[in-house]
Amino acid sequence: MGDVVSTHLDEGRRQHIAERTGKVLGEFCRCYKEQFGVALFNSVRYEIEGNGGPQAQLLHRKVPLEDHVIYSGNLFHYIEENKKWRNRFCVVPHNYGLVLYENKLAYERDLPPRVLINSAGYKILTSVDQYLELVNSSLPGVTPKLGQTPIFKCPTDFPLILWHPYARHYYFCVMTGKEQEKWRAVFQDCVRHCNNGISEQSKVEAPAFTDAVRMYRQSKEQYGTWDMLCGNETQVLSNLVMEELLPELRNAIGPRLKGKAQERQRTWIQISDAVYRMVYEQTNAQYDAAMAKCEQERPQMESTIRTDMDQIITSKEHLASKIRAFVLPKAEVCVRNHVQPYISSILEALMTPTSQGFAEVREVFFKEVTDMNMNIVNEGGLEKLVEYMEKLSHLAFHPVKMQSCYEKMEQLKLEGLQQRFDVTSTSVFKQRAQIHMRQQMDDAVHTFETLLHQELGKLQGKDDLCKSIQRILERVLKKYDYDSSTVRKKFFREALLQITIPFLLKKLAPTCKGELAKFQELIFEDFASFILVENTYEEVVLQSVMKDIMQAVKEAAVQRKHNLYRDSVVMHNSDPNLHLLGESIPIDWGDEQSAQPEAEPHGDRRRRAKQVVSVIQDDEGVLPYAVGAEALLQPGSPQPPELEEPAPDGVEEIRKVLAKESHGGAGEVEERLRNGTDAKRESGATEEVVVAASVPEDVPSQGPASDGDRVHRATAASPAPAAEVVSGAGDAAAASVVPGAEVPSGVEVQPVAPASPVPGADIPSGASVQHTMPASPKTRADVPPEAKLPHGTPASLGTQASPVPKAKTPSPSIGSVCHQPSDKETGEEVAVTPPQPPGTTESGEGVQTEF
Repeated sequence: MGDVVSTHLDEGRRQHIAERTGKVLGEFCRCYKEQFGVALFNSVRYEIEGNGGPQAQLLHRKVPLEDHVIYSGNLFHYIEENKKWRNRFCVVPHNYGLVLYENKLAYERDLPPRVLINSAGYKILTSVDQYLELVNSSLPGVTPKLGQTPIFKCPTDFPLILWHPYARHYYFCVMTGKEQEKWRAVFQDCVRHCNNGISEQSKVEAPAFTDAVRMYRQSKEQYGTWDMLCGNETQVLSNLVMEELLPELRNAIGPRLKGKAQERQRTWIQISDAVYRMVYEQTNAQYDAAMAKCEQERPQMESTIRTDMDQIITSKEHLASKIRAFVLPKAEVCVRNHVQPYISSILEALMTPTSQGFAEVREVFFKEVTDMNMNIVNEGGLEKLVEYMEKLSHLAFHPVKMQSCYEKMEQLKLEGLQQRFDVTSTSVFKQRAQIHMRQQMDDAVHTFETLLHQELGKLQGKDDLCKSIQRILERVLKKYDYDSSTVRKKFFREALLQITIPFLLKKLAPTCKGELAKFQELIFEDFASFILVENTYEEVVLQSVMKDIMQAVKEAAVQRKHNLYRDSVVMHNSDPNLHLLGESIPIDWGDEQSAQPEAEPHGDRRRRAKQVVSVIQDDEGVLPYAVGAEALLQPGSPQPPELEEPAPDGVEEIRKVLAKESHGGAGEVEERLRNGTDAKRESGATEEVVVAASVPEDVPSQGPASDGDRVHRATAASPAPAAEVVSGAGDAAAASVVPGAEVPSGVEVQPVAPASPVPGADIPSGASVQHTMPASPKTRADVPPEAKLPHGTPASLGTQASPVPKAKTPSPSIGSVCHQPSDKETGEEVAVTPPQPPGTTESGEGVQTEF
C-alpha cells in the first residue's frame, strides 16, 4: 500500500471500515440463517415429492474442460507502479481466470505467475474514452481539463481495459484489430463465467444465499435487479458492503485528495481497491463462520423436517390461506392495472434476441459438423475424424466461434419498460441467456460425439462414416430443438418474474408489509425455522401474477417465428439407451488411435495442454513487442545472457518501433494462427505445436520443410557464433545440422564445409548469402493452419523457426539459458521470496490476490 493510500486510510479509518463491514455482515448472516432453514425444507420436500419438469433429451457433460486451456498468447500489460508497459504471456485456464506470466517459458517451467485476475464484476472496455467517462463518474467533481494527460497513455489504437466499480483496474493493449476482437471475446467469456460463481449444484446453500441477499436489500428499500450479484459468495457480499460503504468514504476522502485531476482519480482508484481488499478478507472469514454454524445445525434440522413433514406442510398452507385472503385482492388489482398490460411487450423484447441466439447456436453446430463431414469426404480416413472431433468436442467453449451467438443477445433492450419496472440493467438477463446457449451447445456436441463414438465399430468405409454423421446430426438437432425450447420457456418465465415481482412488492409494501407481523402467531414455534411469513407473503404475490405469465408464454409458443414447442408436446424418456451411454467413461478423441500412453511428468503435461482457441499472429514476422526474443536453452544453465536490444516497454519506444515497421513493411498478409499446426505425437495424442517465429519465448528448434505442408523436426541448428541474422538474409537457406545430431530421412548432408560469414559480421537486410551446406533457417515459417505432421519418431516432430530480425541468436550450448529481464531492464524488483498463500502472487507489480 502506497504512502498516499496509507495517509487516507489511517488506523481510525480502518477501524470504522471494519465496524461498518461487521454491521452489514451481521444483518446479512441473520437473514442467511433464516433462509437456510426454508431452503433446507424446500429441498427435502422436493426430494420426497419430486415434481420434476420435462426430461432433457440431450446428454450433459460432467467435466467439460479437464486438462484444457481456453486461450493463451502475448499482450501488453500496463504496470501502474512504474507506469510502463510490459509484454506478458496470458493464459486462460479451464476455470476462466486470467493468469499473467513473465513470458511463455516461465509458464512452461511452472514458475509463479505475475498476476492472477478473477474477472467477476468487471466490464471489458475497448476505448480509452469509455474508460475515462466511467472514471470521471466514479469521483464526482473531479474532471481533467481538455489537453491534460490522462491516467495512462495507450501506445496502440487497440486497448483492452478491465474496469470494476470497486476493485483495481487492469490495462492491456494489442497491435491489431483482429487481436483485440479475439481477446475481447475471451475476456467477455471469462467475465460471463466468473459472474456465474454461485454453484447451482448446491440445492440448499445457493438458494439460501441469493434469497438472503434479496431480503437484505429489500429491507433497505432496494428492489429490482442488482448488477453486482456476480462472482462467488464472498465477492457478492463484498459488493454488498461496498455499495453502502463507498459513498461514505467518497464524501469523507474525496475533498481531501490533492494534485491534478488525473492524480486524484488515480489515488481514489487505489484507495477503493485497498478498501475492497480489506472488506473481502473480513467478509470471507465472517461468512465462513456463519456457513459452518448452519452446517453444524443441519443434521438436527433435517431430522425434524423428515419427521414432521406433514405437519409443517399443513401449518404452511394454513398460514398461506390467511395471507392470501388479506393480500390477494390488492395484488390482483395491482397486477391488472400495472403489470398485465406490459407482459406481452416484455416477453416480445426478451424472446426476439433470445430465439435468434439459440437459432445461431443451432446454425453454428450444424455448420461445424457439415464442414467436418465434407472434409472427411475429401480427405478421408478415421485419422481425420479423430482430429476434427478433438476440435469439435470443445466448440461450446470457443469464445470466438460462439461470439456470433452471444452477440444476438446483446440486442436486448427493454426501452421504457426498464425504468417503469426498476430494472437497472439488462446485463443480468443477457449473461443468463448466454450461459444457457453455451450449455445447450455443449450438450448437443457431447450427444453427437457419444452417438458417433458408438457407431465407429460398425462402420465399413468412408461412405458409411459420412452417412452415419449426417444421420446422427439430424437426430441430435431434433433433440436440440426440444431442449432449447424447454430452456427458453423456463428462461422467459424466470425473467418475467424477476422483472415483475420486485415491482409488485414495492407497490404493495406501503399497504401490506406493515400488517405481516400479526401472522407470525399462526406459526408453531417448533416449525418457525422452516416457515417464514415474509417468504409466504412473496409466494402469494407470485401466484397472483404467475397465471398471466404462464398464459403469455403459452401463447408465444404458438408463434412459429420463435420455434418453441407447445406445452402439450412432452418427450419423456424417448431414448433411454442414449442416457445409459451418458453414464459411460468420457471420450478422449486424442487417445483413440494411440497405444497405451506412458506416464508423463507434470511439466510435460503442462506444456502439451490442449488449447481450445488458437492464438492469431501478424504475418509480418515479429510483433513490435517481440523484439529481443530469447532462445530456449538447457534448464540447468547458470546465468542468462543479456541481449543488446531489450523489448520496448515505454510508450515512446513502442511508437518508434511501430513507425519503423509501418515505413519498412510492404503490406500486411492475412493473419494466421500463432501456435501453428496440430501435431500427432507417436502415442496418437493431439497437441498444439507452437511456431517459434510467432512467440518470442518459444524454442527455436530448426529443421527443413518438405513434402508441401508437412513439417519435420531435426535437432536444433545453431548459426555461427556472434553472427547477426537479419530479416531476408536466409530465405532460400535450409537449416544447418549440428555434428552428431540425428538427420531426418530425405535430408542430404554435404561433407563440404559451409561458407559461413565471418563471426561478428553484420549482414545487411536483403543481402543474399550463398552456402554450400544448409545455412540458417528461414526468416519466417510459412506453415498454414491446416498443415499436418506425420507419425514418426519424437525427433521428427517439430516446426521451423526463424530468428528475430537483427537479434543475436546464441548457439544452444549447455551453459546458456533463456534471457530473463534484469531489474534494470524491467524496472521491477525481482527477489526470491518464500511461498505465498494460495491465490496470492508477489511481484514487482505488487501483491495480486485472486478473489
